[in-house]
Amino acid sequence: MDIAKRCERNPLLKPSDLKAGIKGMEIACLLNPGVFRFDDKIWLLLRVAERPVQKENKISFPVYNSTREIEVVSFDTDDPELDVSDPRVINYKGQDYLTTLSYLRLVSSNDGVHFKDEPDFPPLFGKGELEAFGIEDCRVATTPNGYYLTFTEVSSVAVGVGLIHTTNWKDYTRHGMIFPPHNKDCALFEEQINNRFYALHRPSSPELGGNYIWLAESPDRLHWGNHTCIATTRKNSWDCARVGAGASPVKTSEGWLEIYHGADHNHRYCLGALLLDLKDPSRVLARSREPIMEPLAAYEQTGFFGNVVFTNGHLVDGDTITMYYGASDEVICRATFSITEILESLK
Repeated sequence: MDIAKRCERNPLLKPSDLKAGIKGMEIACLLNPGVFRFDDKIWLLLRVAERPVQKENKISFPVYNSTREIEVVSFDTDDPELDVSDPRVINYKGQDYLTTLSYLRLVSSNDGVHFKDEPDFPPLFGKGELEAFGIEDCRVATTPNGYYLTFTEVSSVAVGVGLIHTTNWKDYTRHGMIFPPHNKDCALFEEQINNRFYALHRPSSPELGGNYIWLAESPDRLHWGNHTCIATTRKNSWDCARVGAGASPVKTSEGWLEIYHGADHNHRYCLGALLLDLKDPSRVLARSREPIMEPLAAYEQTGFFGNVVFTNGHLVDGDTITMYYGASDEVICRATFSITEILESLK
């Protein structure tokens, strides 16, 4: 039951539309932007994944070295100790490496369809050992005291959730890792509930449990506790392998509406919805039986990593959610939903 209304101009952005931000690299993918309004415009905070131009019989990828400089590592493709079965991650002699290096980059639009680079607003790159493989998939929570960015910090030792605060998109306060490894898919609620801050997050426990959506609360957005699992994978379902939060939940008269992603064992990513109690978001009132959006368009089925629709950013205007999403881990697209229609689908 796909109820998304896709923009006729999709994809809105593809790798060839932008110039690489790292010298000597090419853009391999544009992925899953955070979304916000600022300076009377609509902005996307893109995840841009770059790599060296590939040469025949070699696979090359960038990493930050011990001096915080970007270094290119190369392996022979016929090396028997090299596993390149996944285009996103390779393994060499038991060590995992990302095939690209991701950073966050701002683009803006006056109409929400045509986006352009903003050279006066510099990109955000990884800093420190815990971001040595880059930073990814940023959610942007818009609050009365500025914008809070939750994103994935990636390194050889960990994948965790970082937090950055800004008011002007030029000066940033980095708060470090707020959810320890292995964790990602963190979405902050944009207002307090009973004088507490809340967040959805996704710890991973494949040996016991799985990739599930959890709720946490905090007095200050920095120290988190009272963790509660609110959504698990479902056997023989479209979300049987993993689930994770999308953007900040939307406050409706019937509850907090959260659009989340789910994947099956074939790595096919779809979107569904959760409805959480307004006063106690640990109470799940309803959940999509079938996806509200599936990878049906050609640009969602074929790309860097096909059969993927994945979102962590949207805008809300009355009954309309305007969602910006990554398709096939390569291009940026737009779709709209009716909140009323999503809520009806949950009954």
